[in-house]
Amino acid sequence: MEFIIPILAIAGLLLSIKFTNSAIARFGTSKSVSQYRVKYISKTINLVLIAFYTTLTITFLGLEYTQITIFLSSIFAVLGVALFAQWSILSNITASLIIFFGFPYRVGDKIRILDKDSEIVGEIEEIALFHVLINTSQGLATYPNNLILQKAVIKNPTNS
Repeated sequence: MEFIIPILAIAGLLLSIKFTNSAIARFGTSKSVSQYRVKYISKTINLVLIAFYTTLTITFLGLEYTQITIFLSSIFAVLGVALFAQWSILSNITASLIIFFGFPYRVGDKIRILDKDSEIVGEIEEIALFHVLINTSQGLATYPNNLILQKAVIKNPTNS
């Protein structure tokens, strides 16, 4: 009887991964996103699904609350120290997910990023997991994902 819960959880996980991967692929195709980027987003969401189903399985298996709490607090303490030192990595990954689903600009668009220190004008070459690559007149520029969401971006700056 105890074997049914993990088997159902694994089946649910596999179905969820298959569904989300196909949905992300369809969304990426409709928005003309590169397969490279779709793969990154799929992997990120798959990790979240694995964590969710693992937590769900542990809960249904009847492990004591104190055992789960001690285990999770140990993991979160290590992750917290690591991510606090690298906060920008976490914010760039989160911004990458937001850009994938809601960023109005795509690869090949000419943009201008309005920044008080310096403006960046160029064509979007790639939208990666941590940054956006922009081909400018001075060369290839990388711009962090979390900053591009905070700045004003103008599409087709030569037409404006």
